[in-house]
Amino acid sequence: MRFIDEAVVTVKAGDGGNGIASFRREKYVPRGGPDGGDGGKGGDVYVIANDNTNTLVDYRYTRRHDAKRGENGHSKNCAGKGSDDIYLPVPIGTTIIDTETDEVIGDLTEVDQTLLIAKGGDGGLGNTHFKSSTNQAPRKATSGFEGELKVLKFELKVVADVGLVGLPNAGKSTFIRQVSAATPKVADYPFTTLVPNLGVVDIGRHRSFVMADIPGLIEGASGGKGLGHKFLKHIERNKVLLFLIDSQEESPKETYNTLKNELLQFNPDLAIKKNIICQTKSDVHSDVSREWNEFEQEVHVISSVTGDGLDALVSVLVSAID
Repeated sequence: MRFIDEAVVTVKAGDGGNGIASFRREKYVPRGGPDGGDGGKGGDVYVIANDNTNTLVDYRYTRRHDAKRGENGHSKNCAGKGSDDIYLPVPIGTTIIDTETDEVIGDLTEVDQTLLIAKGGDGGLGNTHFKSSTNQAPRKATSGFEGELKVLKFELKVVADVGLVGLPNAGKSTFIRQVSAATPKVADYPFTTLVPNLGVVDIGRHRSFVMADIPGLIEGASGGKGLGHKFLKHIERNKVLLFLIDSQEESPKETYNTLKNELLQFNPDLAIKKNIICQTKSDVHSDVSREWNEFEQEVHVISSVTGDGLDALVSVLVSAID
């Protein structure tokens, strides 16, 4: 299924039904009083977080969603039936934004979490409400209120425990294929990964964590270069950032600083996230040059092809998540 992480959707809650003006009509009751019922409430529109979907593709093709109108009132003081609410399923990690005000209405981060995004109109009042000592036969009834109409932006940010950060072709996809059941495309050219890929890493009985393979970053990504900040936003929800740097890089420290700088320019809050540095492709270039010793923190060395260092790195990630 095609991965879509943004969609603009128009939602219209149901209008309330109208109240009616009617009078009691029975044999031997020549002057029955008012008995007009109220209108029913219009349906609300909700979004609900669903773990069975991981894309907003459906909302690219169906851009408008309307709840139904409430029924009009009936005679004999019978109110009209309220309309059913509608629920729009979205992936976990979806943010709802009002396009008119740019206000974030809500953030859905848990399974079955719901959020009201458009409120249905209340029903109008029947003429029973307007009876008084001076007006025994009111003919006044009110119309139902309109339901809310909103144009909203649905924005999906991948929810994962570990986010893989690196330049294009740094070995991120090969790594996630080796440690999880994810099957991203792997090839020897830049920008092989064009969408985030999620993989579940099993670490023992009843224990696992989620890893996200984010498309490669390049210098200037925070300003829109390359795949730009289209995918930088997916890093915001990751608990731990794993920086993967190719062992053949001539200046690994400079590469690390470039990656980190792009993240900080995009969102300064990313500076407080735990991060781990990893040298990839040790099977291709096993020499640890002087440049690799310039890092102030430990650099973990792995080969996703031979499997060297993978178990140790997964253990480090588990400790960082906990």
